[in-house]
Amino acid sequence: MKKNDLTYRIIGCAMKVHNSLGPGFQEVIYQRCLAIELERAELGFEREKEHTVYYEGIDVGTRRADFVVADSVVVELKALVKLEDVHLAQAKNYTVAYDFPTGLLINFGGKSLEYKLLFNPKYNSDKFFHAVNPDSDK
Repeated sequence: MKKNDLTYRIIGCAMKVHNSLGPGFQEVIYQRCLAIELERAELGFEREKEHTVYYEGIDVGTRRADFVVADSVVVELKALVKLEDVHLAQAKNYTVAYDFPTGLLINFGGKSLEYKLLFNPKYNSDKFFHAVNPDSDK
């Protein structure tokens, strides 16, 4: 599955931040810098957007995604040396909970920017989530 124009532009903004700062900062620093780049790219977004989580129709609490871009892509940021399955699961759960077709997990902690493109099975029935290799268009 190919990246769409919006996710491509978000990843480009993240690459600009990572190329400028490199690894080693706290997540909040990358979040602030990414907000600047998203604004410069004229991409509408909300930071720390809260969303209610329901279990069988009962409100069980709220979660906050780092970014919701263009009311259609949830973006979760990390600043870790290595992403683990739990981080993918968290970003995938946000994508499903916010009911968006696509989500992005972006990690600024490595020597190179790492990102995973996630898909909501409601909109993409082929797999529950799909991690995409940054070097691949599929």
